Amino acid sequence: MAVLTSRFADGLAVGTDLVEAAETAIRQALAGLSGPPDLVCFFICGDDPEEVGRAGRRAMGMAPDAHVIGCSATGVIGDARGVELKPAVSAWAASLGEAKVTTFALETLRTSDRFVVVGLPERGLDDRVAILLADPYSFPTDAFIEHSSEVLGTLPIIGGLANGMQGRGSVRLFADGEVYDEGAIGVLLSGPVSVGTVVSQGCRPIGPTMAVTHAEENLLLELAGQPALARLEDIVTDLDEEDRELVASGLQIGVAMDEYAERHERGDFLIRGVLGIDPEREAVAVGDVLEIGRTVRFQVRDAETADEDLYELLDAHLERVGRVDGALLFSCNGRGSAMFGTPDHDALAVRDTLGPIGVAGFFAAGEVGPVGGQNHVHGFTASILVFSSSPPVGA
Repeated sequence: MAVLTSRFADGLAVGTDLVEAAETAIRQALAGLSGPPDLVCFFICGDDPEEVGRAGRRAMGMAPDAHVIGCSATGVIGDARGVELKPAVSAWAASLGEAKVTTFALETLRTSDRFVVVGLPERGLDDRVAILLADPYSFPTDAFIEHSSEVLGTLPIIGGLANGMQGRGSVRLFADGEVYDEGAIGVLLSGPVSVGTVVSQGCRPIGPTMAVTHAEENLLLELAGQPALARLEDIVTDLDEEDRELVASGLQIGVAMDEYAERHERGDFLIRGVLGIDPEREAVAVGDVLEIGRTVRFQVRDAETADEDLYELLDAHLERVGRVDGALLFSCNGRGSAMFGTPDHDALAVRDTLGPIGVAGFFAAGEVGPVGGQNHVHGFTASILVFSSSPPVGA
């Protein structure tokens, strides 16, 4: 018989009094637990950074015996709902049994020739996952995540880039009683806790897979021995009108994570944006530096594809683990109403597939999560940390 090792609950409060909303959301989350909380996460959307700070301090004070982290955002998720661009607070509480919870705060120091990130806890053999909330204006999240394996090995990192309604300078991060207006904060979970990650990039491949045969930095010059722009034009010519519109509204490129797979289909790629073209060099500029020999495939994204991708990945995860008890959801602020016409889509998808579990999160300015066993920063993605009551089937 599987032993239940964690219990989870969420709360959501909407209202202009953010301190009161924080009290209500935290109280709802704590009331849903069957035991004392070990970890509490909260997310605040509000116009005034100072009021966000006051609400965050109140939220941290309501669970004095738990580890507590949180951040500001332009939208929050809780109670199977999403709330965008309105004053609101969502909260999530977990009883994690014998698991170890370690909070941390990261800052960037400049040396003579580089930046150094300090504050990361020492890596342990029983570490399971790190949750990261970062200020995108002051913390080098992309570089940190890109080089995280050098310090953290294969440890999964999941989370999101915080934001504030006033942009730069309005981000607030919270960790165990402290308020930060820059850097990054997070939690390291270790010991007997069963966790998994679901990262839905929501893209559909178009055209064939191709090898990068000539590139300079982020500029693709040749694909499969032909000028990259000519290859792209041939692919677009063969598309129907609907897909051509998707290409025009935001073309993507997928980088195959397993070079040795016989086939590369949806979900097998790390998605990066196509930034533009260089007609003179017949080149395509992309949002990553790709080495010669990498396998790529152009991609498009729309609401139908993103919906199907998220449901399929969640169903597959549930089939692997058998039962899910809670989840944290970091959804791109380009999803929600902008993509699906409703802010509730991703929250409802998690509830529909995984059941009436404790789920909360926020609309992020960039999402962090592993693809192909490597941590990456994403866009237009739903990154989900899933807590199960037992190890995956067959593990």
